[in-house]
Amino acid sequence: MIRPFARPGARRSGLAVLASLAVLSAGSAGIPSAGAETSAGGRQPVVGKPALDSRGCARVERKLPTLSEWPRVKSRIEKDRSYEKRVAKILAGMTLAEKVGQMTQPEIAAITPAEVGQYFIGSVLNGGGSWPGRDKHATRKAWLDLADAYWNASVATRAKIPVIWGIDAVHGNNNVYGTTVFPHNIGLGAAQDPCLVRDIGAATARQMRATGQEWAFAPTVAVPLDDRWGRTYEGFSEDPRITRAYGYEAVKGLQGRHPRGIGQDGVIATAKHFIGDGGTIKGVDQGVNPASEAEMINVHGQGYYGALAAGAQSVMVSFNSWKNADLGIDEGKLHGSKRAVDDILKRKMGFDGIVVSDWNGVGQVAGCTNASCAQAVNAGVDVVMVPNDWKAFITNTIAQVESGAIPVARVDDAVTRILRVKLRAGVLDGPRPSRRAFAGSAGAMESRKLAREAVRRSQVLLKNNGGVLPLAADSKVLVVGKSADSLQNQTGGWTLTWQGTGNVNADFPNGTTILGGLRETLGEADVTFSETGDGVDPSAYDAVVAVIGETPYAEGVGDLARRTLESARIYPGDLAVLDKVTGRGAPVVTVYVSGRPLWVNKELNRSDAFVAAWLPGTEGGGVADLLVRGEHRDGYTGRLPYSWPKSACQSPLNAGAEGYDPLFPLGYGLRDGQSGSVGTLDETAPPFGCGEQGGGGEASEELEIFNRTDIAPYRSLIGSPENWGGTEIGPDGQAAHAEIGVVPSDVNVQQDGLKATWTGTGPGQLYLQNPAGGTDLRGYLNAKGALVFDTIVHRPPAARTVLSVHCVYPCFSEVVATSLFQGLPAGTRSTVKIPVACFAAGGLDLEVVNTPFLVYTEGAFSASFANVRWVPQAADDPDAKQCEDLT
Repeated sequence: MIRPFARPGARRSGLAVLASLAVLSAGSAGIPSAGAETSAGGRQPVVGKPALDSRGCARVERKLPTLSEWPRVKSRIEKDRSYEKRVAKILAGMTLAEKVGQMTQPEIAAITPAEVGQYFIGSVLNGGGSWPGRDKHATRKAWLDLADAYWNASVATRAKIPVIWGIDAVHGNNNVYGTTVFPHNIGLGAAQDPCLVRDIGAATARQMRATGQEWAFAPTVAVPLDDRWGRTYEGFSEDPRITRAYGYEAVKGLQGRHPRGIGQDGVIATAKHFIGDGGTIKGVDQGVNPASEAEMINVHGQGYYGALAAGAQSVMVSFNSWKNADLGIDEGKLHGSKRAVDDILKRKMGFDGIVVSDWNGVGQVAGCTNASCAQAVNAGVDVVMVPNDWKAFITNTIAQVESGAIPVARVDDAVTRILRVKLRAGVLDGPRPSRRAFAGSAGAMESRKLAREAVRRSQVLLKNNGGVLPLAADSKVLVVGKSADSLQNQTGGWTLTWQGTGNVNADFPNGTTILGGLRETLGEADVTFSETGDGVDPSAYDAVVAVIGETPYAEGVGDLARRTLESARIYPGDLAVLDKVTGRGAPVVTVYVSGRPLWVNKELNRSDAFVAAWLPGTEGGGVADLLVRGEHRDGYTGRLPYSWPKSACQSPLNAGAEGYDPLFPLGYGLRDGQSGSVGTLDETAPPFGCGEQGGGGEASEELEIFNRTDIAPYRSLIGSPENWGGTEIGPDGQAAHAEIGVVPSDVNVQQDGLKATWTGTGPGQLYLQNPAGGTDLRGYLNAKGALVFDTIVHRPPAARTVLSVHCVYPCFSEVVATSLFQGLPAGTRSTVKIPVACFAAGGLDLEVVNTPFLVYTEGAFSASFANVRWVPQAADDPDAKQCEDLT
């Protein structure tokens, strides 16, 4: 058990946090530390197998030693002389083209099986939302057939080296239709049970083997220190002690039980993202981590010590930079950092497996492109994830080796590592994917009992006035809220699609919603569902269960770097639902589905009981199991893996930091039946982003963005899964993807507009962007300005539609415009005015606006747009929209 934390320490830094954590538990001085770690006498510390608990799983230590230098990690999988001899023999017979092919990792939508053989490809991957035949509901057989086709092509080459397939199996094999999806890591962190994490890793490996993949891009062992980060839910905890123990067991579970390699029941595990992705300034994804080296060693490194000790055979490099001018640190993007990848990870820590880049990560290194980056290869990257530009990458890399820009020895080291891991994984001598253990097994795809247990263990009870929970087994309940009957919301990002959006309940044929779980537990007759709370009388029920919270997001899109943490501002509909049922004769139990702690004072004030359910996955019945008194007598046992904010701008918030004053501390959680009241909480929040008071004077002139044509420096583009990087609309006013097409149209005068038609086959966007970067537009906020445009709706949107302004992606703010466009008269010109304040309230950084207009939808929609501009004082016009009306 991890106790609640309340001890303030030094300034906010992960190192100060760790120092505080290390002395929290009284009498911890005699507790053995993990591995044989020492910095005494100038010797390099060594990290190995952790101390184990009574069940044989890594123990969450009360104290971790503070290291003065990077430790050497003693891996569970040691070098085998016979393996090394065999690898050297294979390498000696390979051509340069064969070697570079092994280092190249294309995406399945961009490479055929024949090309795998032709270019000697060593590995492929599928991104989130990529499936065999582009079929979201692809069967196990379809996955296996493609895996076999790639394998057959690879072993038909002269070198006969089998290809391997990597996949983001981050909470189960979550890309595959019909798979049991486990709680995201944040929920597992609340369970504080390393054995549970090991079991989930093992189940995930079986799921992957059922569909033919050998390489899991998991676990994430980040230590998130700012909950504004959109990947917070991918981290187990802000507490590095939990991350270290979990990293060890997650890898053991994934890689199986073989004593010297990866078992026939396992897959290759990947510790990611090296290093410091959870410590960026303001939680900006792919941003700058300013940590000292000591903080990197003692905080952000802890998950790697656990994962590598367990024998992780792969490490993925992080998108973030490591910079701190005051400390003389200027590593830039870590994909190009020889110090981080080669000197620290490979040499000091002794990692002998594969270092893989992230999606086009090498292209972010200064002076590089996606298809050419000698610096990243020389820094120590062994496998380059180059989804689409892989042919050019192969050509360029061969030329760089031949010119001496990349030493042959570096290529040989990379291929040695790749072959070593393939041998350890049993791939080099193993059968094709469809002939392996668990291949095609329906039973391997489902782990519902384990997943449901994980959901129960992850629930954290934060408030329970008068012991409202658990509800009596014969209760009659009213269920409200957008997430009660939504498997999309409860599974979150990285589920079937990259962002987790665009899913419906039918996409999860073996899943159970929270509403479904309540009906199962209480009986259909005693559960009434009204998503909005309209038309029902709460007093007719024993309790109201409101299931609310976040909607799906993944990296970048989920960032809140310039927003407040106020849930009610991001999801105003939730508060509206609570207002309809609060104080109307029945206690209100709120189940909050989210990927991080948010400021929920308003929601807490309207709730008699409040449960943090995180992102529970496909087994919503596990939530219902604890809401209702029944056979699960342990009840609520979860503890907060992250500190919970008391105010809307209280981020970063970490135990041990100076002035640490959370609403609920790290480790907090009420037990089943235990009453817990927090009183009436302050509901005051800033009107805009944290620290945003506006500046830059007042704008006095219109900013024209599009008037018959692009107004420099802005350019019009379309984006979709076909090319999210953007396809510029040509001088003829035309551009087309499968999901969206644009042609000229008449709005005010002849061909003054752009007619965009979304086909409904996938998401897409029309936008106007300054390719040179952002501009300070704060003056339009100060001048009560509005985004103004003329439009004709030809076909109203069939799905969620937003208007967005970007401040250099992933910084952006959006308003929901579905009902706005649905309410405009079809075929008639209308002028729309959206106050700039609506975007500012969503966290827009007005100092660096590069995309002042963007329309995005996920379904069929057709409309023309013309005369796009920002207009001072237009927010005060009688026909300007009200922010709260944009839904």
